[in-house]
Amino acid sequence: MERKRLSTKETLTIGLMMFALFLGAGNMIFPPSLGQSAGTSVWIAIIGFLITGVGLPLLGVIAIGLTGGTLKELAGRVNPKFAIIFSTIMYLAIGPLFGIPRTGTVAFEIGVTPFLPDVMNENGLPLLIYTIVFFGITFWFSLNPTKLVDRIGKVLTPILILVIGLIVVKGIVDPMGTPSIPKGDYASNPFFTGFINGYLTMDAIAALVFGIVVINAVKSRGVTDRKEIAKSTTKAGLIAVSGLALVYLSLAYIGATSRNVIGVTDNGGAILTGAAEVLYGQLGLVLLSLAITFACLTTSIGLVTACGEFFNKLMPNVSYNLIIGILCIFSAAVGNVGLTQLINMTLPILIGIYPLAIALIVYSFFHRQFGGYREVYIGGLLGAGVVSFFDALKQMKLNITPVTDLMSTYIPLYDQGVGWLVPSLILAIIGYMFERSRTHTAHSAENPNNA
Repeated sequence: MERKRLSTKETLTIGLMMFALFLGAGNMIFPPSLGQSAGTSVWIAIIGFLITGVGLPLLGVIAIGLTGGTLKELAGRVNPKFAIIFSTIMYLAIGPLFGIPRTGTVAFEIGVTPFLPDVMNENGLPLLIYTIVFFGITFWFSLNPTKLVDRIGKVLTPILILVIGLIVVKGIVDPMGTPSIPKGDYASNPFFTGFINGYLTMDAIAALVFGIVVINAVKSRGVTDRKEIAKSTTKAGLIAVSGLALVYLSLAYIGATSRNVIGVTDNGGAILTGAAEVLYGQLGLVLLSLAITFACLTTSIGLVTACGEFFNKLMPNVSYNLIIGILCIFSAAVGNVGLTQLINMTLPILIGIYPLAIALIVYSFFHRQFGGYREVYIGGLLGAGVVSFFDALKQMKLNITPVTDLMSTYIPLYDQGVGWLVPSLILAIIGYMFERSRTHTAHSAENPNNA
């Protein structure tokens, strides 16, 4: 007899798998950095961070579940050609160009570098060896996507939660210090600064990419009804983002209480390393190394699997195994560029494409309300895309001051980093009115007696 729904245990297992897929090293690095910089404003800042780092990923997972399971189908509501181009850019960005290589590089720099002599870290050979081993393991886990739930949800995730829990609980029960005065943008605008920094987790894009992995996991359990798949995906998503929110809140608190003890640091990785050593000594560094390694590995496996399945459907003549092999080799090569360079390359791209992903996700929830008009999607994404394009150029340090000054003067919320929001809404409304008027005119022409 065909099964109709997942059991509570199966939903929990898939939810834990999704949690582990989302929780990469970046997710563990950015909240402590936010906390240290925000200081006494940490809770205001973390609310903004949770909107983009937790709320949007949940909406993304639900949107994918409601539209059939793939980013391509969701983006197809705009235009079939746009769907292919947009999906490919998203998968490349969070896949082999930035997301996948970052998992190996961060795992090495935080999980291994503290234990190596400085002289060994200078020649690059340890990083090369590590990335080869790391992506070799990733390749092995990704060979059989149907076993992804068992391998990650039942094996790696409990280890990851245990290790993070040991660090977090100690930091809360026996805090290192008290929050300091906010600095930088967190002093003047903590909420929107946290909102923008939530982009760095890449989780809204990851939700669109991981959606197919999660839905396939649900289908592999015998669930075939589309509504039940969407419901099961939503339940698993709630489990995943609840775990993410707890981790973010805890790590932000640790960062907020760290400044007076370990000093101001360049990044969240250094904060975590310093906090782990203060809280547990050398054992703390070992615990952090394990946590980072497992966090990066689970995310790497999920990304390689999702990208492999996407490009396999895009190029069916190329085998899945060959594609993931190429992805792992390419990611290992890019990972050897170094973490700092990767982050510098990633941010402008994220600022350019993230608003498009947000707009696509949000408008999909009102699909029935506006009649599914393609013009609404086109207008909404066009408004978001134009502003975010110039924001990306600005992030690249290009001299476009006249344009940014003009936008700052006439576009609401531009100085807060979300200038794309109002233009997106305005053009979406215009698109709705245009298509509704055109449809009414066409209907009147066909039925002149009813005009």
